[in-house]
Amino acid sequence: MTWDAIILGAGGAGLLAAATAGQSGARVLVVDHAPKAGKKILISGGGRCNFTNTGVEPHCFISENLHFAKSALSRYTQWDFLALLESHKIAWHQKTLGQLFCDGSARQVVAMLLDECAKGQVEVRLSTEIGEIVHRNGLFYAAGEHAQSLVIATGGPSIPKMGATGVAYDIARQFGLGVVTPRPALVPFTLGEVDQAFKEIAGVSVPAIARVDDAVFEEAALFTHRGLSGPSILQISSYWSPGRSISLNILPNAHAALKQAKRDMPRARLKAALSEHLPKRLADALDRTLGIGIELANVPDATLTMVADTLTNLDFHPTGTEGYAKAEVTAGGIDTRGLSSRTMEAKDVPGLFAIGEAVDVTGWLGGYNFQWAWSSAVAAGEEIAKRRTP
Repeated sequence: MTWDAIILGAGGAGLLAAATAGQSGARVLVVDHAPKAGKKILISGGGRCNFTNTGVEPHCFISENLHFAKSALSRYTQWDFLALLESHKIAWHQKTLGQLFCDGSARQVVAMLLDECAKGQVEVRLSTEIGEIVHRNGLFYAAGEHAQSLVIATGGPSIPKMGATGVAYDIARQFGLGVVTPRPALVPFTLGEVDQAFKEIAGVSVPAIARVDDAVFEEAALFTHRGLSGPSILQISSYWSPGRSISLNILPNAHAALKQAKRDMPRARLKAALSEHLPKRLADALDRTLGIGIELANVPDATLTMVADTLTNLDFHPTGTEGYAKAEVTAGGIDTRGLSSRTMEAKDVPGLFAIGEAVDVTGWLGGYNFQWAWSSAVAAGEEIAKRRTP
């Protein structure tokens, strides 16, 4: 049998694309080398799947092709996916910053997607190798089958222990598509000796405003034995490049707070004043770094201003990141300038599609990348359905 589409990858994007096409009458085959479908879904959100975000907007995504994501995101929104969940009676709740999670388990989302595939008579073959991919006489050959269309939905190389690879990029290059250099994103930083004092307070978390150039995120920062992590750090990592420093504002009201401390507790030292507003171990590390060992009454106002400036613009110099092993997603990927923003189809290779994390669209932390998976999947699935063989 000639399939209407072979979809490579049984993750969120691949399954929803298959269900979308299949329920409109297309004959769809999904293949994946993994023994289970939706493996990244299953571990996401602490096992409860942060499946989308109420605040999804195009500016929440980065890509070298700045406006590419707008079309798909506007046509299949977070509210559309939420409606799908509710049609399956999956209970959900909202956490901070618009993040939506299942009340129960991420397994419910995978089960829902597989159920939607079953409704469209989609065949899902797991533990199946893709094998050699050939394009001949208008058909795509893969995994021992052939189809009118081929969909690259294999994700990126983040979390390799789950079997993630960069095979999407190899396939893209085989068909002449460009690849924007992939890199780990939403990933912790490593710090070197210059920031050693802060590596010694592993486990301390503090609300912070993280900044690199014009990118700014306000959430918690976490000091680790290797460097920096926490939501604000993961967010900023997508905008960072090697050699650049990052800054943390860990006490936005530092100037007023230190002036007040000098008036109210003049016999105290800086460490005591900082401990009123920051975790004690962080206050200790800052005290050692700043090296001001005299009572506040004897600290010149200009020095207090310098300290306050430091607290609102604390510079760190990452030596790198913790790599794909700890990255939640991959930035970069298949160059979207070679794809249609409406259908996700390759402009120069009719029938070839690329969706989800495999392409150069990367969202913020908090459900945005899942929404891109859903939106791009539906765009491709609808186009495949239009071309189905009667």
